[in-house]
Order: sequence, then structure tokens, then C-alpha cells
Amino acid sequence: MKRLFVAALFALSAMVTVGVAQAGELQETVVYQSGQNGYDTYRIPSIITAQDGTLLAFNEARKHSMHDTGDIDLVLRRSHDNGATWSDIEVIWDDKENVCGNPCPVVDQSTGKIWLLLTWNSGKTPEGKIQAGFGKDSRRVFVASSDDHGKTWTKPTEITTDVKDKEWTWYATGPGSGIQIEHGPHAGRLVIPCDHKWLTGGKLKFGSHVIISDDHGQTWKLGGSAPNYKVNECEVVELTGGKLLLNMRNYDRKQTARQVCVSEDGGQTWTDQKFDPALIEPICQASVHRYRWPVGDQPGVVLFSNPANPKGRSAMTVRASFDDCKTWPVARRLFDGSSAYSSLTVLPNGEIGCLYERNGYKEVVFARFDLDWLTAQADGPK
Repeated sequence: MKRLFVAALFALSAMVTVGVAQAGELQETVVYQSGQNGYDTYRIPSIITAQDGTLLAFNEARKHSMHDTGDIDLVLRRSHDNGATWSDIEVIWDDKENVCGNPCPVVDQSTGKIWLLLTWNSGKTPEGKIQAGFGKDSRRVFVASSDDHGKTWTKPTEITTDVKDKEWTWYATGPGSGIQIEHGPHAGRLVIPCDHKWLTGGKLKFGSHVIISDDHGQTWKLGGSAPNYKVNECEVVELTGGKLLLNMRNYDRKQTARQVCVSEDGGQTWTDQKFDPALIEPICQASVHRYRWPVGDQPGVVLFSNPANPKGRSAMTVRASFDDCKTWPVARRLFDGSSAYSSLTVLPNGEIGCLYERNGYKEVVFARFDLDWLTAQADGPK
């Protein structure tokens, strides 16, 4: 009862509706646990649903500490039963004592192939010391792929010079997942959300951008950047009418909320950057994902997840929009306590999956629920 009471108070302060579990159920499974397989901490979750229905849960496996720098491997667990059980941990990329991370996968629905965008840097070089350019001391970009729904993976191939401006220092793919555009003149294009930093006038600035592929992942090129800075980690979602929306972590604390911008040319340029006051945040990564397109009288649904607390990383919340991210009338709390990064996907059975960090980064949990659970006693269409 105490948990429901606290959740209700928070919902009122955020001007949203948090329902009580009247329809469906929330099921949760710990997928990664600190200390598991000899790793100190698992962070930066990313989940996708392969074309054959396999769930792929990627994470950074941090060998000696929870820090962003050091010996960091990229690992994967797979589920063939909608997240009820998971395979053993598999190491996808291990480059000795260096950083292999920021997983951002996308499924090419026309081929079934999975493309996994990644970033690398020396484990001895902290983020603040990363140099500009394409050299060995800079942040570098790689891509791997799988032709068998995530069972096996190619060796990561470097694409830094194709997708990074030489003036940029820090660079990160995702984290989270990319999309394949489904409608309009750019249908089939793969779009990966990224972020970067650069020095100008002696000051460090940071922004959001995308990289794109128009040949089913064979080659990648730099797309457009958000028009204004003070944003970084982001995710992209396709809207109706041929538009894309970039949803971005916000460092401009004029508002404690996410920033967004839109593209009408498949991610090559971005405009209309602004705050989304409904999406409150403590400065943290978030996930945005389309659940369904509008059909007849049935509205489309876009999902969003983040720690919905402007004062700290807690209160992992999933929201739903029925009007292409203009409003977010539905919100439901997954977890009241410490929680941070998250990644959303739609399961083969139509349920929603959210892979998220919680309990002070001690565990990465997979939450599974249906749309009825999310919208129970909430305003707005279902």
C-alpha cells in the first residue's frame, strides 16, 4: 500500500495518471546481476526483438568497477520465450583492457539481418581526455552484424571516418536501439541515434545526431545533428506523415525535461528543437519506441521510458502517447527506487518489454507487461 500511495502522489505532481494493476500483470526477471560471471557491474542496457522472435539483451560488462572507463566488454543474453528465461551470458566483443560498448542494434526487416553499432576507446583514457579526430586515442565507431537472429556475430568493423566529424572528441552510438523507416520516400533506411562532443572557443559542447544507411547496412554515413547543443544521448522514433522525432537527454536546466526535434527528410536535417515538459528527467538516458501505427479508428501508440524524477535517478516510468508524441496522457510506474537507463521493445506476443537498470546499478531487470496493464485506469484511448 505504501508503494501505491507514493506512486499516486508522484503521478499527481507530474500531472499524469498512474494506474493500478487491474488488467494484465507486470512480470520482472533479473537478467544481469553485479558480480555475475566475474564482472563488477553491468550497465547500458539495450534490447531488441529479432525477426524470429528472439529477444536480445545487450549490456556493457564492466570488469573492475562501475566506472565508464576501464576494462569493459560487450555481452549478450538471449530469450526464446518472451523474456521468461534467458541464455547464459555471451561475450560479443572483448578487446583486452579497453572499452567496447554503447550497443545500439537495429533489425533490417527486409533481410532479417541485425546490425549492431558500437563504440571503442582505450580503457586507460577517461571521457574528458578523449582527443578529437580519427586516431587511436580518439573515440572510434564500429559495426557488427548477425545473419542468424543473434546466435553468431561478425567481428566489429571500424567505420569512424564515415560517420564522425573530425572535430568531435567524445562519440557514442545510442545507447538503446535504432530504427528502420517504414513509410515514405526513405522507407528502408536504417537510422541510428548517436551523440558527440566538441571544443569551440575553449569550451566543451555536446549534441545529438544520427547516422544512416540506405543500402541495408553495407555502408554508413553521417546524418544530421540537432540544431542546438546541451543535449546528448538520444533515441529516434518514426512519426506519421514521413517525419522522425529525436528524443534527447537534456543538459539545459531551464527545464528539467527532455528535449526533442524533428526531421522531414529521413534524418538528414533536424529542426524545431524544444523541451517536452511532460517528459521530466534528472539528466539521464531514456527510450522511445513505437508500439503500433494508427489503423482506422484505432490510434497509434508510442512508448517512452525513463526515471521520471527531476531530482535523481529513480521512479522508472513507462508512458504512452496516442498522438505522435504531442501529449503523454498515460504513465505507469515500474519501480519506485533507484533506476536509470532503459530500453523498450515489443514482444512477439504483443506485450511490451523494458530492460532497465535499478538498485544502484546492481542489477538489470527485464519488465514485461501488456498495453492493458499500462493503460489501466489511465486517461486516453487504448
